[in-house]
Order: sequence, then C-alpha cells, then structure tokens
Amino acid sequence: MKLLSRSEEIVLLAIWRLQGNAYGVSLRDLISEITGYDWPLGAVYVPLDTLTRREYVRKTVSPPVAERGGRSKCLYELTRKGKAALQSIREVQNALWRGVPESAFDKS
Repeated sequence: MKLLSRSEEIVLLAIWRLQGNAYGVSLRDLISEITGYDWPLGAVYVPLDTLTRREYVRKTVSPPVAERGGRSKCLYELTRKGKAALQSIREVQNALWRGVPESAFDKS
C-alpha cells in the first residue's frame, strides 16, 4: 500500500470527523480551523481527487439543498481501503516517533 501524503491524511481524517457532512467547503473549514492555516479549496480538492481515484474515498451527490439555491453537494465518505490507509500511516508515524523523548523538544 502506498503511504498517504500529509495533505491526503489530513483530508481523510477530516472526512472521518465530519461523518456524513463532508463536502468541499465543510472540509476546508474544519481543516483550516484545526491547522490554523487558511486552506484554499484547491488544497482540499486536489487530494480529494487523488483519494477518490485510489478508492480511499467514495463520492456521492446529495439531493438538491434549498440553502444552495437547489444545487446538490458532492459528499465524501471513507471506504474500507481509506480506513486501512489511515491505519497504516498511523502505524508508520507511531513507529517513527517511538523512542523520541518529549525532552527533545524542550527549549533550553
């Protein structure tokens, strides 16, 4: 399995957190809030396209929404393959961080 890039990981985790309400703007807003950086929509849609092609994410279209002037939303949800990719990257990160003491980052 190919490892996720950092932006792919962040987008997958945001989709998981939004549970059924994951669409472009909601993803961008959550990611911007958590990271403290203003993410442009393109920074969300590029990894979304990649994740969809790799079948880590399933894209569906919602029924028309009144607050959007009757337009639909593209909603995203994790697939089993996407969950497995998140688990793999978590295991890699845990293995890399193992043995690095908190004191390594002390400002002294």
